[in-house]
Amino acid sequence: MSVFSHVEFDQHERVVYGYDKRSGLKAIIAIHDSRLGPALGGCRMWPYGSDEEALRDVLRLSRGMTYKSALAKLPLGGGKAVIIGDPRTDKSEALFHAMGDFVESLGGRYITAADSGTGVAEMRLMSERTRHVGGAEQREAFGGGLREGDPSPSTAYGVFIGLQVAVAHRLGRHDLKGLKVAIQGVGQVGFGLARHLKDAGAELWVSDIQESNVHRAVDELGATAVGQQDIYGLDVDVFAPCAMGGILNPQTLEALRAPVIAGAANNQLADARLAEELQRDGRLYAPDYAINAGGIIDVCYERTGGSTEALKAHIEGIGDTLAQIFQRADAEGRTTAAVADQLARERLKAGR
Repeated sequence: MSVFSHVEFDQHERVVYGYDKRSGLKAIIAIHDSRLGPALGGCRMWPYGSDEEALRDVLRLSRGMTYKSALAKLPLGGGKAVIIGDPRTDKSEALFHAMGDFVESLGGRYITAADSGTGVAEMRLMSERTRHVGGAEQREAFGGGLREGDPSPSTAYGVFIGLQVAVAHRLGRHDLKGLKVAIQGVGQVGFGLARHLKDAGAELWVSDIQESNVHRAVDELGATAVGQQDIYGLDVDVFAPCAMGGILNPQTLEALRAPVIAGAANNQLADARLAEELQRDGRLYAPDYAINAGGIIDVCYERTGGSTEALKAHIEGIGDTLAQIFQRADAEGRTTAAVADQLARERLKAGR
């Protein structure tokens, strides 16, 4: 399998494969760019259909992390790790100890954190073998008290802030009362976003591959459950993708009716050219790596010891970044995705 000729290869600094026979670990770590600092990115565990699928995912995600850190004004580069395996059946203490050894072998060039399929428990196991892991310790919560190291509440809060800015820009609304939002994926981040929206008076429609997640949103937040394919065609104000990537594709865009797309999922566009179709249709797309940066900001503050107040203010800066992207896109007649990429590159160049 060639990395250098791969369609998703983007001058990545390092792509490393890790295998441990005893635990069954099969993993890939990709470091995309470390000009601003060590590469930080989550550790995803997923039952990929092939090694090629896993490689494509880690290359795309690591590039997104570089741009995410740059837009969030963090002293960090971009990287990502993927473990090939089913998070429901293949987890073990030995597996995550081996993954910790794999991260440690890179000597601090890559810092990992939780992602889809992993959480605080797995980060704690990895932290027994490496100090280059975030989200393993208890943190002070925004409203006081302590919370687990999971950065998903910060991700959800940042997406909520960004969604408000997108709604104000596209719909001219500053009050979310009665706003209709369809949320695809109500796991840790999606449910956190749903709670913020419910508290703000929004009406919610939800779907998820895990029925228990849907039931929780219905029972606790009064959301309306819909089928996984029906979520796209709802007559709502906002479509919030908070599950896996690649869900904005020719098939789903044909059904999509919401004028605003603002959610937490990474790599939402199956093809970068689809941003032009969204622009032609008059839909406002909040670039995923700009709006979902709350988690990486959280992990950065955990490592540097910043205060909860400073963390909250930094996350709220996501709104300012998105406002700048939306305004430049309008003024220059370009897609929000293209403007976000350019702004990230400008910050990378300035920071270098």
